[in-house]
Amino acid sequence: MLEHIAAVVPAYNAERHIDGVIRGLLRHLPARNVIVVDDGSTDGTAGAAARGGAVVLRHSENRGKGAALRTGFAAALALPEISAVVMLDADGQHDPGEVPRFAEAFAGGAAELVVGNRMGVTGAMPPIRVLTNRFTSAVVSLIAGQRVPDTQNGYRLAACGLLRRVELVTDRYEIESELVIKASRAGARIASIPVSTIYGSERSAIHPLRDTLRFFSLVFRSFFW
Repeated sequence: MLEHIAAVVPAYNAERHIDGVIRGLLRHLPARNVIVVDDGSTDGTAGAAARGGAVVLRHSENRGKGAALRTGFAAALALPEISAVVMLDADGQHDPGEVPRFAEAFAGGAAELVVGNRMGVTGAMPPIRVLTNRFTSAVVSLIAGQRVPDTQNGYRLAACGLLRRVELVTDRYEIESELVIKASRAGARIASIPVSTIYGSERSAIHPLRDTLRFFSLVFRSFFW
């Protein structure tokens, strides 16, 4: 049991998948360390998460993945004897069985941020996502000064010390790029490990135009951090 690791799962209308995610996490983490942030869901996400055994925090309205992660980080950092926080999505695309691999990569002590990498095997990934991921990862890696092959991957682990040192402010999906850039500028080494991605029938919540504009806005603002 990885008692020194907490998990933060941002969830929005994830009633169909959240139970399986929690069950997978509870194979490796104590229930008190599994935190689900229901980001204003209109379905039964919060109830399903609570029945599954997770600690459930709720936003009264949808505020975005970044806001949900920041709420979860605050709760995780308040837990005793936690050294790192793993974050994964609630839609079942991330395999909770890979949490020990993140913990192992972190335990080596060389990296404070461990990011999942799907780009080694992209056969199941939609072609447009392959192209956008490679482009955004190249841009973020250049700004960060460290090569991170899959900067948009939401499956990652961050040291508690790092989360306390960096001030995260974005509310939506751009938080994933923000964390990579600010971690690097805070002196953190970033490691990547291969992860699997499970694609089902669910639709991506990413809005191609709106979230692309948010990404470029983040890139512009990063020059003033």
